[in-house]
Amino acid sequence: MAANADIPWPTITLSTGEEGTIDSQGYSRYRGSENRDDRKLVFDAFWNKWLEYRNSVGATLNAHVQTQVALAKARNYDSVLHRELFNDNIPEDVYRTLVSEVNAALPTLHRYFRLRAKMLGVDEMRYYDIYPPLVSLDKEFDIESSKEITLDAMSVLGDDWVDMQREAMNERWMHVYPQRGKRSGAYMSPGAYDVHPFLLLNHNDDYESLSTLAHEWGHAMHTLYSKQEQPFETVFYSTFIAEIPSTSLELILQDYMNRNAETDNERLYYLGSALEGMRGTFFRQTMFAEFELALYEAAERGEALSGQRISEMYGEILKRYHGHDDGVVVIDDLYTNEWMFIPHFYLNMYVYQYATSQTAGTALYAKIAEEGKPGVDNYKNLLRAGGSDYPYTLLRNAGVDMATPAPYRAVAAKMNAIMDEMEAILDRQGADD
Repeated sequence: MAANADIPWPTITLSTGEEGTIDSQGYSRYRGSENRDDRKLVFDAFWNKWLEYRNSVGATLNAHVQTQVALAKARNYDSVLHRELFNDNIPEDVYRTLVSEVNAALPTLHRYFRLRAKMLGVDEMRYYDIYPPLVSLDKEFDIESSKEITLDAMSVLGDDWVDMQREAMNERWMHVYPQRGKRSGAYMSPGAYDVHPFLLLNHNDDYESLSTLAHEWGHAMHTLYSKQEQPFETVFYSTFIAEIPSTSLELILQDYMNRNAETDNERLYYLGSALEGMRGTFFRQTMFAEFELALYEAAERGEALSGQRISEMYGEILKRYHGHDDGVVVIDDLYTNEWMFIPHFYLNMYVYQYATSQTAGTALYAKIAEEGKPGVDNYKNLLRAGGSDYPYTLLRNAGVDMATPAPYRAVAAKMNAIMDEMEAILDRQGADD
């Protein structure tokens, strides 16, 4: 309520003369401005306003954390982490291996930041330099062309997949365009057992909208394949599995767009988008997961959590992930209040599943690319399994063990391979100049 209704958000004037209200939507919109001064203005306006409420928001988050610690103790769990993993029978090693391996992969993230600084032409990378695109793309993707591109890309999954997805896309299952009063973002609702999925989009005819379409149809196709095989009791699947088909369809689309790019700049755009996806999911969501675990463990030790203390804890992790001490990305102390903006911290150790899902999706897509039909069949069998077993077991049966380092290291290797390709293109462009 504070974030969405009570805080009086500031209005700023951009270099273009445009005025913008820097609430959460304005922040998300303007932080990617090509003008660096505008980006800093947006960051400073947004986080200074949040800073005014740090004591109150800190008390709110502390109350939530202390409540979860007390409830876990009352139910005889070893910790809040134990409680949150218990229902899906997920080994604690999955959570801790994720955090450990992502920390080991931070040099890969720092390499990306250095490449970003080079492509943006900035000598010192700052936190507000993360969001602008590396290159511009002068292409539109309306809903019909987005559907056709997605179907073409999914041909690697076989005719039965494409036929089912095409038939579903031609039904009236999607609310496509933004309109007043509609919630932001995109999501898929599986509907009742004997009803088809429903999809909400906010399609803006850009590449991000195309990628979002593929993502949400990954969820929808998961639901359709699960309903092919599963009875009512086991048709609905765990969140630990749910984001795997959505992220893997994004990967399939990215490779398709890269193969079919007409220019080096277009190829750089798609490769840069892939890197940003890995940064935002594999690294950023794990950073959130590490911070959340630190909060609960501090409370379980009996430590007090004021707004200032929470900012200090978040700031240490934020600066470590971004290489602040080594000058990779400089983080102003003001921006360590970013935790106040993240609603997922009230969902109890939920965010780690974004990172594990992207990791598993990457591993399963690699099997498809390397093995062909056996890899495709393995992938579809996972989707058809729905919720018929514990999600960790289903995924391990599909050949991906998320309690081991290998899948996480493969994501870092893929990210490095993408940067190798981008640097080769940039070197070729430099030679041509």
